[in-house]
Amino acid sequence: MQQGGYNQGGGGYAPQQGYAQQQGQYQQPQQQQPQQQQYQQQQQYQQQQPQQQQYDQQQQYAQQQQYGQQQQQQPQGQYDQGYGQQQAQQQQQQQYAQQQQQAVAYDFAGEEERNGVRFSFNTFPSNKLDAERAVVPVAALYTPLKRIEGMPVLEYEPIRCKNSNCMAVLSPWSTTDMRSKLWSCPFCMTRNPFPPHYAENITEVNLPAELIPQYTTVEYELPNRNAGPPVFVFVLDVAVSETELESLKDSILQSMSILPENALVGLITFGSVVHVHELNFAEASRSYVFRGNKDISADRIHALLGLPVNRQPQGATQGAGGFPPGAERFLQPVSEALVTLDAILSDLTRDPWPTGQNQRPQRCTGVAVSVAVGMLEKLWNRRGARIMLFIGGPATMGPGAVAKLDLKDTMRSHADLSKGRADLFEQAKKHYDALTQRCVINCHVVDLFGCCYDQVGLLEMKTCVDKTGGLVVLADSFGQSVFKESFRRVFTRHPSDEKTTEQDRGHLRMGFAGTLECITSREYKVRGAIGSCSSLKKKSPSVSETEVGEGGTYAWRLCGLDPQSTIALYFEVQGSEQQQQQQQQQAMHGPRRRYTQFITSYQHANGRFRMRVTTVGGLVQSDPNVTSIGPSFDQEAAAVLMARAAVYRVNDEDLTDVLRWLDRSLIRLCARFAEYRKDDPSSFRLPSEFTIFPQFLFFLRRSPFLQISNNSPDESAYYRMTLTRNNTSDSLVMIQPALLSYSFSGPPVPVLLDASSIKPDVILLLDTFFTVVVFHGETIVSWRDAGYHNKPEYANFKSLLQAPKEDAQAVMEDRFPLPRYIPADQHKSQARFLVARVNPPENSDSSSQQRIFTDDVSLQVFMQHLIKLSVESS
Repeated sequence: MQQGGYNQGGGGYAPQQGYAQQQGQYQQPQQQQPQQQQYQQQQQYQQQQPQQQQYDQQQQYAQQQQYGQQQQQQPQGQYDQGYGQQQAQQQQQQQYAQQQQQAVAYDFAGEEERNGVRFSFNTFPSNKLDAERAVVPVAALYTPLKRIEGMPVLEYEPIRCKNSNCMAVLSPWSTTDMRSKLWSCPFCMTRNPFPPHYAENITEVNLPAELIPQYTTVEYELPNRNAGPPVFVFVLDVAVSETELESLKDSILQSMSILPENALVGLITFGSVVHVHELNFAEASRSYVFRGNKDISADRIHALLGLPVNRQPQGATQGAGGFPPGAERFLQPVSEALVTLDAILSDLTRDPWPTGQNQRPQRCTGVAVSVAVGMLEKLWNRRGARIMLFIGGPATMGPGAVAKLDLKDTMRSHADLSKGRADLFEQAKKHYDALTQRCVINCHVVDLFGCCYDQVGLLEMKTCVDKTGGLVVLADSFGQSVFKESFRRVFTRHPSDEKTTEQDRGHLRMGFAGTLECITSREYKVRGAIGSCSSLKKKSPSVSETEVGEGGTYAWRLCGLDPQSTIALYFEVQGSEQQQQQQQQQAMHGPRRRYTQFITSYQHANGRFRMRVTTVGGLVQSDPNVTSIGPSFDQEAAAVLMARAAVYRVNDEDLTDVLRWLDRSLIRLCARFAEYRKDDPSSFRLPSEFTIFPQFLFFLRRSPFLQISNNSPDESAYYRMTLTRNNTSDSLVMIQPALLSYSFSGPPVPVLLDASSIKPDVILLLDTFFTVVVFHGETIVSWRDAGYHNKPEYANFKSLLQAPKEDAQAVMEDRFPLPRYIPADQHKSQARFLVARVNPPENSDSSSQQRIFTDDVSLQVFMQHLIKLSVESS
């Protein structure tokens, strides 16, 4: 079958013909039943990619395989020149043979599985100047609650260094003296005595778990400390249509069946006014009403709710569960509140306040959040709780208003924000920023579920959600599966399998009221963190004077965290070149090492306090040539760290300046680590550790994180918040989406995210993290519309149509939030979701089957300019 036939529409061909020509390769009977065939893709595909991670780190993006295919497809001198493969690889292997024999074997994915950590450079530069020359910041991505197989949970207190400026926890990297019963802290070199109960039993063959070499990550369940059950306060918007309200109420009631029975729940509803509902009064519904047009102080909220205004003195009589007297009226265990909550929601109707013609509903979101924060400040002070906010439109009244009542007054756009025309923005943001500080102090989380075709004000509420570790879901409707399924997945529990520790089984995966500490050895200091966290402004010798993100501290508040929550920590290397020379002389007896310890204290869903301790070690550069750290470069982690830094810069800098910073950084990196002759682009060779990094940054520049066209301010905020809270693998899918191709020639294969991959006789599966697109080529569409898949003799074609749908469901199965599923046909409107993300052809005369009209340069042109600028004489 020839491509020319497809270009003419493909209508004259039947799938049987196409399959017959490929039959020898595919090796399947032509008319076998679908149950027996099922395209043989599932078994072959599952062998290539694990079921738990459809696109795992090595095959998910298939970057190396994609790159290999790219080499074969492109003419010599394009990608060969840009990435230094094929013949260049042989030259590199010869030139670096000696270095590679001596180099440490770096297992980036394995380190992440063992400890939840990935560094940009796994061998650190030895001084500040070399760190600047390395261009990419020395940084780490840490996932505090990553599920680690075999991690012990120790039911006793950890042993910490007695140095008050250190306080590191005993770990396998500590040096022990069994005769003297002492251990040396690797961070400050302080010698510490073992406690008596350790000293009596510890020997070289009888070590406590925290000293066993493979237990570099352990978790302590602290005894005699109980935080109580988790708390969830549902804040519902009733200024929506009856249909939307019914869908929302149904989701809330369904969540009651999956929450732990001892979890405490509260209910607040709002429209033009705010209602705080009592849950212990089963005979009739009672609620306290607050006006929605002005803010209310915390003391006033406490007084109106009948709660003590002042803090209870020590030893004073407490109510049930240790609450202030009367608190049980508003927070009740699920098992006791279910009947009352069901009755309240059944009687709940949309806001009765009339909405004028061509006007928005009156909605006091800012006051509702303020009331929820104020109530929990009294009822659940400094213990973990979640305020789950469900809104169906923008706030139009009171503090926190983001839109005016008249529909003719459109909501702020990116242009309005850049030109200072967003009248309500600053005041609303100031209101939510103040609430954020109160939430951080009290360890309370704000989650936002916005379901509306318009914007809901996420941009103004961004810090309130982001700095408290909250979750965000944006959907079109409360009845849409994106909302309903995502909301259900919030309450996912630990499985009851052998890989899960007994203490975790059956409990919610989320954590509450967390604190992350980062302790470093003297070779470097912490500059700051970027992620769903807030600085606690705690100083120590590990804190750098220069700040990045949430800086000026070694400790951060993580009000809410889950197994996907990932924090990026940026470091500053200490020392001068003179000190490096002295250290090199001392290092003749052995390599210098650096150490990092992450201590995460949090409230487990079972009500107990936990402390997870991860201690990792690595080498410090001993070679005076900065390029010697090249083999330790983790280009995937580095791409995510650069993306987070760029997204954080966008908050305070012009987008053009951020893009220019990315470009200059990439040019400097290539000029530093590549091999080339000055002013000779054809000699450019990039080591294998860096080959994919330029590609990542190319797609980052084109991503919705740094491009605001066709996105509202709320959407841009949503994309950026999602990027800065997820782990490395998910973030890479967001930066460079994964693309699989399905055809008659065999099982699905990863293909280039390029216009050349769009062909009439294939089906493409695009995973952008936020959307999953199944794209049908025009010939596939013509066969499907002709009904060939309904005929028994074309069972193979039916299997081909079904395979990407099943794989799409597998991709979407465990992801949060649930991606939007989009079926698309070539040359139809939905095809834009794929066409907008692929690399455009180099010119309009390209042989690509899909013409793309865009002002963006292609990856080939981007690489040509990058190489040219990298080799230029400065």
